Amino acid sequence: MPRSTDHGVGTRRRRLVAATFALVLGLGGASMVGYALEHQQVAPQPSLTVAAPGAALAPALPAAPLRTPVLPASAPTSIHIPAINVSSPVNSVGLNPDHTLEVPQPGPLYNQAAWYRYSPAPGEIGPSVIVGHIDSAKEGPSVFFKLGALKPGQRIEVGRADGTTAAFEVDSVASFPKHSFPSRTVYGDTDFAALRLITCGGSFDRSTGNYIDNIVVFAHLLAPVPI
Repeated sequence: MPRSTDHGVGTRRRRLVAATFALVLGLGGASMVGYALEHQQVAPQPSLTVAAPGAALAPALPAAPLRTPVLPASAPTSIHIPAINVSSPVNSVGLNPDHTLEVPQPGPLYNQAAWYRYSPAPGEIGPSVIVGHIDSAKEGPSVFFKLGALKPGQRIEVGRADGTTAAFEVDSVASFPKHSFPSRTVYGDTDFAALRLITCGGSFDRSTGNYIDNIVVFAHLLAPVPI
């Protein structure tokens, strides 16, 4: 879904910051009942990263200076991650009335990825945010169940509405406790085209109906893929 033209870059960034707690809380909502616990099927988990109180984590940046051009704004339509066998349409989510981030709701789009449309489009300067569920009680593993298994150097391809495909390379994969989610590290401005893939992780807390951590993939744009 194309972005509305009445939202500039500054507005998008403010809305991205405003949605932080929704990403931390929303992806492991009450509709998730811990498929892994019920069926002894455990999603891959990267190492847990915890920042000291008041400390800022260093952002995950590409190892070499970036020379690739950025792309013009165009909404994502699909995502393909060969290493973990993910191929999904990408829908669009925004903000709820309480300014928390929308997430895919139960129904036909639940097991598909979703782009936070007030973040940059994939290929634009800044961190583009795509979220997806880890599992569901009804259907088991969801679109990002294996996200934690990604490794640096692996490839992510995001199809765009203008017919181009933005190819990204994974820089790092981390797991963060939701109660101390490093917002600046994940959502902070970058001077290159970045991608953030986010899902839930860690243990499932039956008392709250939430997973206790978030898994985040940090990636950078390589180049457009020829059509």
